[in-house]
Amino acid sequence: MVETSARLLRLLSLLQTRREWSGADLAGRLGVSARTVRRDVDRLRGLGYPVDAEPGTGGGYRLGAGAELPPLLLDDDEAVAVAVGLRTAAGHGIEGIGETSVRALAKLEQVLPHRLRRRVGALNAVTVPMLRGPREDAVDPAVLTELAHLCRDAERLRFAYRDHDGAESRRTVEPHRLVCSEHRWYLVAWDLDRADWRTFRVDRIAPRPPHGPRFVPRDPPAEDLAAYVSQGVSTRAYATHAVLRLLVPLEEAARRVSPSTGTLRADGPDRCVLRTGAASPEVMVMHLLMLGFEFEVLEPAELTGAIRAARDRLARSLDRGGAARPPEV
Repeated sequence: MVETSARLLRLLSLLQTRREWSGADLAGRLGVSARTVRRDVDRLRGLGYPVDAEPGTGGGYRLGAGAELPPLLLDDDEAVAVAVGLRTAAGHGIEGIGETSVRALAKLEQVLPHRLRRRVGALNAVTVPMLRGPREDAVDPAVLTELAHLCRDAERLRFAYRDHDGAESRRTVEPHRLVCSEHRWYLVAWDLDRADWRTFRVDRIAPRPPHGPRFVPRDPPAEDLAAYVSQGVSTRAYATHAVLRLLVPLEEAARRVSPSTGTLRADGPDRCVLRTGAASPEVMVMHLLMLGFEFEVLEPAELTGAIRAARDRLARSLDRGGAARPPEV
């Protein structure tokens, strides 16, 4: 019986990872016969999990949508992780999720074993959330879920997109992945009209169904999609691009430079290279001064000229002000 229960959990886990499985594939993964797979599928249905099946050579099994949420089985670490995730969900830029997270957390804590309730309770007791007010760039959870399903199922997405100037356009894309930064969500997708990869802010996407058809996923534009999006929103989106050597270790620079500000790579034990962007060389100079680090300009040459102009302007301002006078007593 224990072996059967473990196999059912494994079967359920497999059904959740892909849109569709053939009976032969499931049997191979589980190390059982196709007949045993059919019996196990019937057991899952009896437990409330809606498993759809299509007969024939092109058929297979898929986890369908039910009228109610079926029972969930979580191990200790998963249960604590879900509780922590619900606790912090309000700070991740998803509209209206704070109150929903609190209700879900209350239900979860009610059924947690005592040992796990103590762990979650300890976290709640010593954590003070710094919640933000309403945000214009908050993401609609329904849109986020819809995009996630289309990415998973490899279906074309049609949507209206509003750029930073407020201009709207219609787009048809092959969605690949969702990337979450500190405050925003982004969709990485192949734009069919532009025949190239694009990154879209999710809060500016308004889906326009019907979607589809399904497509064969392309190779992604980069292995590290988080770095790809970071470079796009911090560098490629701006008119001025710069590469600088910061004269501090990578770990120290990373405390000041967020992924939405620029990308960093180590350049020895006490230096690192920053790639970043700004609206103009003059704005770039202000950003660099605010970092508070010593640096060298690697490119472009125009940035060096902007730094010299700022230096001279500051020197003239000091000269006009004269020597600082001590305060009168």
